[in-house]
Amino acid sequence: MNRNNSGVGVLDKAVAILSTLEAGPHSLAELVAATGIARPTAHRLAVALEFHRLVTRDLAGRFVLGPRSGELDAAAGEDRLLAAAGPALSALRDATGESAQLYRRQGDLRICVAVAERLSGLRDSVPVGAALTMQAGSAAQILLAWEDSEKIHRGLTNARFTAAQLSADRRRGWAQSVGEREAGVASVSAPVRAPNGKVIAAVSISGPIERLGRQPGRIHAAAVVATAARLTEYLTRE
Repeated sequence: MNRNNSGVGVLDKAVAILSTLEAGPHSLAELVAATGIARPTAHRLAVALEFHRLVTRDLAGRFVLGPRSGELDAAAGEDRLLAAAGPALSALRDATGESAQLYRRQGDLRICVAVAERLSGLRDSVPVGAALTMQAGSAAQILLAWEDSEKIHRGLTNARFTAAQLSADRRRGWAQSVGEREAGVASVSAPVRAPNGKVIAAVSISGPIERLGRQPGRIHAAAVVATAARLTEYLTRE
């Protein structure tokens, strides 16, 4: 079998169109020229892909990859991220002596999707699946700080952090909070990015203020940032 031919003709042609659009916008005539697919068939398939949001059109009416492509890529990235998160968080916990978590945003909440719990002593336990506020905590800051200005403005409504704090988070690449989400608890967080640069998760450590102090970032930011960077690098590998 030809490596470019699965034997399912209509699927092969649809994939050929998507592969062509990876290079950028194409008019129908350009799609036909690039793929060799007959014009009526190319048009029919492109419109069908548009219906399923795999293809959309730009302002000039040219075909471009649609939002569904990014959503599928993000879903695949999430699976890869969770596969790598366990060992990375365990190493971060061992390096800092504090519980480590990975958060992803889901609407107006952030969800804890992976944890490496402190093995002994006083813990700040956040179980996998816990839904926490986006209005407080260093992970919430990280998940909001790199959004567009309109989303940041909305996110700051009733938040316990300020626009100035988010600006500082972006500048230094990490966030800290002290008693912001829960009295007596401090945390440090850093962003995990998808291959396109978008922040898709926050790596955090958390623990009692008595251990982490009033400036926990001074002690632990480097380790948290390094862990987030390793996960980001992992997601960019083929």
